Amino acid sequence: MSNLPVSRSHYLTVTLVAAVTAAAASATALAMQVPVWAMFIGWIAFFTRGLTTRSTLENLGCVWLGLVFGALAAAGVGLLAPSVGALLAIPMVVFLVAVIVVSLRGLPAMNNLLCYFLGLVAWFAAHLEPSLESLAHMAGASTLGSLAGWISHYSPRKIFVA
Repeated sequence: MSNLPVSRSHYLTVTLVAAVTAAAASATALAMQVPVWAMFIGWIAFFTRGLTTRSTLENLGCVWLGLVFGALAAAGVGLLAPSVGALLAIPMVVFLVAVIVVSLRGLPAMNNLLCYFLGLVAWFAAHLEPSLESLAHMAGASTLGSLAGWISHYSPRKIFVA
């Protein structure tokens, strides 16, 4: 979705396509029994950078890794808290995760810091136990959202080319 000047009909088409896509994605999220808000994490990730299919995959990959880092952080806090207390375990784990995630910004690909943090935020907002099932649940929601963002971006182009 560009901010460039466009005709009124194109503007309305983009708006309606985005709204229909959002409604369909939310219905799909409900049918998949994943949180609608988590689907929008993927949608936001799509629009953070690039607006290409390659960028879509890289952004989504960063969200997925953010989810993994979130699950590992939650497990780490659970392991450390009994011995050092939650007031010390949480900052220790957050420091370690932040060092890792912020360091990844220097990679030639998969360097979307915002998407890593979207994944981390989504993980902690979901309040799930760290497990492969929980990761798959949240990855599915974010994938649905990225796909919806991709569709909402590319569909209006197909409509106006035809």
